[in-house]
Amino acid sequence: MASQDPQRFSGVKRVYTRQDVLQLRGSVHIEYTLARMGAERLWKMLNEGGDSYVHALGALTGNQAVQMVAGGLRAIYLSGWQVAADANTAAQTYPDQSLYPADSVPKVVERINNAFQRADQIAHASGRGDVHWYAPIVADAEAGFGGNLNAYELMRAMIKAGAAGVHFEDQLASAKKCGHLGGKVLVPTKEFVAKLQAARLAADVCDVPTVLIARTDALGAYLLTSDVDDADKPFCTGERTSEGFYAIRGGIDAAIARGLAYAPYADLLWFETSDPSMEEAEKFAKAIHAKYPGKLLAYNCSPSFNWKKKLTDAQIATFQQDLGALGYKFQFVTLAGFHALNFSMFSLAREYATRGMSAYADLQEAEFAAEKLGYGAVKHQTFVGTGYFDALAQKVSEEGCSTTALAGSTEAEQFH
Repeated sequence: MASQDPQRFSGVKRVYTRQDVLQLRGSVHIEYTLARMGAERLWKMLNEGGDSYVHALGALTGNQAVQMVAGGLRAIYLSGWQVAADANTAAQTYPDQSLYPADSVPKVVERINNAFQRADQIAHASGRGDVHWYAPIVADAEAGFGGNLNAYELMRAMIKAGAAGVHFEDQLASAKKCGHLGGKVLVPTKEFVAKLQAARLAADVCDVPTVLIARTDALGAYLLTSDVDDADKPFCTGERTSEGFYAIRGGIDAAIARGLAYAPYADLLWFETSDPSMEEAEKFAKAIHAKYPGKLLAYNCSPSFNWKKKLTDAQIATFQQDLGALGYKFQFVTLAGFHALNFSMFSLAREYATRGMSAYADLQEAEFAAEKLGYGAVKHQTFVGTGYFDALAQKVSEEGCSTTALAGSTEAEQFH
């Protein structure tokens, strides 16, 4: 429950005590430096005041995250969709249906932080300190991959890997879907509240002020596992499916009801949307803030939307600023890494197929031109740390090292 900000947990409700946390923590206090640093930095950025907001892109690899920081972004989003598609520990390509192993997202968090560490080491060894490489990572825990104990363990794994923030959603884990697919099944409101409590307890036991985001899929979900919760009954139709699920009326009112129920237990609220509707965003924000003034909100600026079909160029240009004014302090493009990776490689391959090396040389020239903007990967040997490890080799040899790699390389000769 520790934080440098005395107001960090103002308004946050816990169903357990400090003594419960200490009892579960164990006798040895383990430090989670990257998770703590990231969480405190993210929280500070989210509370800069006014209409400010933090915007992020979804990273698929460590190098993508490094380029995001080099390009000026202050935070990283890590999407479970992208992990399912191309970065899971099963080495499979999956749709976003929680089919991949539960350790996959924590492993990518670890990979990104390792990439940040190398970038920081290279810069520090070179005497450069103008970039804070350890950007806070907000990671996707989906529906927790099971019940409350699963959510607890997943949150611990995220913290161990160095995540600054984690979001959970109120779908049934065994039937979880991307928020922009059909067939979503919600769990009762109170069941998800318990899952949020499990995630918060994990952070408290780890003694890290992890930013906890609660997402509801109630806007586009029409099935519920049980009508046991009175909070859900106004949205139940009385119909049952062949699997035994309860039919419900999804929509903005259902999303607001769940947002209000989750607000005391989460740091930010996110309602998943089917299109970039400022009208829905405003209705949700006003309803939440009427009861919980200043509650921080999150918004998925999703690639599943056809942006120019839904909005004018002028509306797109101010969309995030308008959301920021409504209190949506964390905004992100979930699948940016997936689309950037696929389109850039397709474009290069298509040109290379017809133009050969001229196509690659054009790419290289574009990289050289971007160096003055802060792009460093064109010097790929230096970028991955060859010079850093040369310095290491020199320091452990009393008589000098004759096998350093960067001196005499084609990069040293041609890329200056």
